[in-house]
Amino acid sequence: MARYQSAPRLAFEAAAIYQYPEHLRQWLAGLPSLPGVYLFHGESETMPLYIGKSVNIRSRVLSHLRAPDEAAMLRQARRITFVRTAGEIGALLLEAQMIKKQQPLFNKRLRRNKQLCALQLNADKPEVVYAKEVDFARKTGLFGLFANRRAALQALQSIADRHQLCYGLLGLEPLSRGRPCFRSALKRCAGACCGKESLAAHRQRLLAALEESRVVCWPWQGPIALREQGPDRVQYHIIHHWLWLGAVDDLGDAPALMVAAPGFDSDGYKILCKPVMSGQYEIIDLYEQA
Repeated sequence: MARYQSAPRLAFEAAAIYQYPEHLRQWLAGLPSLPGVYLFHGESETMPLYIGKSVNIRSRVLSHLRAPDEAAMLRQARRITFVRTAGEIGALLLEAQMIKKQQPLFNKRLRRNKQLCALQLNADKPEVVYAKEVDFARKTGLFGLFANRRAALQALQSIADRHQLCYGLLGLEPLSRGRPCFRSALKRCAGACCGKESLAAHRQRLLAALEESRVVCWPWQGPIALREQGPDRVQYHIIHHWLWLGAVDDLGDAPALMVAAPGFDSDGYKILCKPVMSGQYEIIDLYEQA
């Protein structure tokens, strides 16, 4: 999930001044070839330079040390630490959480998105709804997760372009009753706006296109534990409303994590939805055990 980011000027300088960071060699001996999250630290004790994840921490860190385009970060780095996880799911979740909390200088910044929104059909016309107003974990009929309204409307426009849907009927532009839209004359709209295509057919194609991005409702009454078996340990990920509350090695420690109020988290949803719904992992319903 984390992506290295540097200013263009720094990237330009990197190739010319890159030298293997010998000062970091002492930190390599303790790095495991196992899953987890790793951190490059500079002079600051509180803000890391970079946070990343891998199923093989040692191999991934070594690849950083050989990357000229990361010279600016490597020059500032003074030490390397890591946090082990059972497997890739735990590494992804922990990485996203740590980046949000610690805001490393060389990571793509991740913050809780106050404009998070989705599309919802209202009388066959898509409208933008916001997570701050609607419970995305429970509300049915939501499609897509977008950073803001503009991104949602751009996605809807892209769907219309691919499937010859009418901008007017989708609310993307004004439409005069009984008159074809401009795109209909260009054969970019199948003509539902002027009777060339039935409204039912238009709606069916819209629904089929949206279905690919349907937001899955949280299917349990309360929190669950997802069991992740790693190469040398097992972890239980405690999840509620697609929000990762943390991981424990023993389910007896789970109640301590469940004191946090559940709330929909888009990063958690994107990481967890497929593993949770795939049936490939053991799921323990903690609500039934309470």
